[in-house]
Order: sequence, then structure tokens, then C-alpha cells
Amino acid sequence: MIRFKHPTVIAAVRTDADFASALTSESRLIFDLMPSIRKVKERTDRAHQAGKRLFLHMDLVEGIGKDAAGLEYVREQGADGIISTRAGMIRPAKETGLLTVQRFFMVDSQSVRTAEETLKTTRADMIEVMPGLLPKVIEKLAVSGRTPVIAGGLIETVEEIRAAFAAGASAVSTAKVELWKNFARLTENVTADD
Repeated sequence: MIRFKHPTVIAAVRTDADFASALTSESRLIFDLMPSIRKVKERTDRAHQAGKRLFLHMDLVEGIGKDAAGLEYVREQGADGIISTRAGMIRPAKETGLLTVQRFFMVDSQSVRTAEETLKTTRADMIEVMPGLLPKVIEKLAVSGRTPVIAGGLIETVEEIRAAFAAGASAVSTAKVELWKNFARLTENVTADD
């Protein structure tokens, strides 16, 4: 399980250039939002060589099945974890030894209730609330303190990061390279429990 000792900025990457920037940033976690079967092993190896952990967005992965065999393949390639909106992906991923981030898109109060109920069965290692500009929702989900909350989506300024942290988010994922650098000092204390 991942534990965040201090607020953390996660590098969310879509392109090769973003991935290269993430490798040289001080962000210790990388969310690959556009993974491809052709690059999983290479990216995993490069991330580990740079002292990073790599999570693949399984809902968007190209060329890998969204099933138990696909999850096993991802684990065999050395990826540290997966991201998914699908409850049916989280438990099997955990059973293969992968860390899990379950993404929830919050559009109304029913979405919040659904997320709370879903977490009781999936027991994801972390949850990502999208968009990340929802301090009220972040606060409600962070109250339990059992599952770290990541604020993601539409985070574009330092002020938005601060608001997410103030609401109780443990981490923020953003595709804005300049924010990885501005908040690099906050990423030094990410640890993993085995």
C-alpha cells in the first residue's frame, strides 16, 4: 500500500515527452494515462531506474485486455499498479499483487454515495476524485482516513493544489509539468508499505 507522509504531486503523463519530463522530476509516482502494450516494459524499467513507481490507466491501455490475463501481464512487466474507474478491475488487480487507484468522476451527490459504497467492496489502495477541484467532496471522502484521496483532473494552478491539500487530499495528479517542479519538495516523503 502507498502511504503519503506529506502532500504529494503525481506526474500524470500522456506523451513520450511528458514521460521523459516525469523521469527527471522529483515526483516519485507516475500515472501513465495513455499506456500501450508496446511500451509497458520499457516505461516500467525506465521509471524504476529513475526511482519512480509507475501506474497504468487500464481503462485506456492499448493492446492489453481489461481482464485478469491483462492484469497479470501488467504485473509481469513490472508495473507497480493500475488506475481504473471500473470496480471489476480493482479486486483482481489487488489479487495479482498490483497497487490500485480507483477513479471516481463526481457529478452529483449520488456520485459521492456510490463511491463510498463501491469502496466498501473494492478496497482500493487509493481513490482519485475527478475533477480535483471539489474540496467539499475531497473532504467528505478523506474523513475516514482509511483510503488516501488523490485529487485529479483540471488541476492547473498552485492555488488549486493548495485547495485540494487543504480539503484533505493526500496527493494531486496533474499533467502540468511546471506544477511537478513547483511542488517537487512535497514529493520526498512518499513511502510504500509491503
